[in-house]
Amino acid sequence: MKTGIVALCVSLLIFGACGLLPTEGRQSSNSAEQQATRANSVYAEIAKAPEKARVRQNPLANDPEAAIAGGILFEQHCADCHGEKAGGTKRGPSLRTEQVQTAEPGAIFWILTNGVVRKGMPVWSKLPEPQRWQLVGFIKSFSAGEKPADQ
Repeated sequence: MKTGIVALCVSLLIFGACGLLPTEGRQSSNSAEQQATRANSVYAEIAKAPEKARVRQNPLANDPEAAIAGGILFEQHCADCHGEKAGGTKRGPSLRTEQVQTAEPGAIFWILTNGVVRKGMPVWSKLPEPQRWQLVGFIKSFSAGEKPADQ
């Protein structure tokens, strides 16, 4: 019995010295990596938009009133999850990130239309198409990484 315990202790010492056992420092490093991976996975759905959807252009892109109307729609339908200024909450990610702001308008429209149900994003296909394009215009009106005025 003592031999087994001694062997276990020696093994733990060897594995720990070789870096094969997690240490507190490594866990925090892995935690940072995991957080970055998690953040990227939140926006990974954008890349899943089919090519046919991604190439679609916003027919209301040149209408300044469309983005304003999109802001009103955003307050009504999206702010509960994404925050009043689209900066994100515990329920929904920020829409001011580079991943969203550099996404094709058609990809964002596709996300709005199909949702990301398994992650809690509802399907908005019942919202009329012009209103979904207004939302796209509002979402794309931010500069990538720009902090909301109230944060």
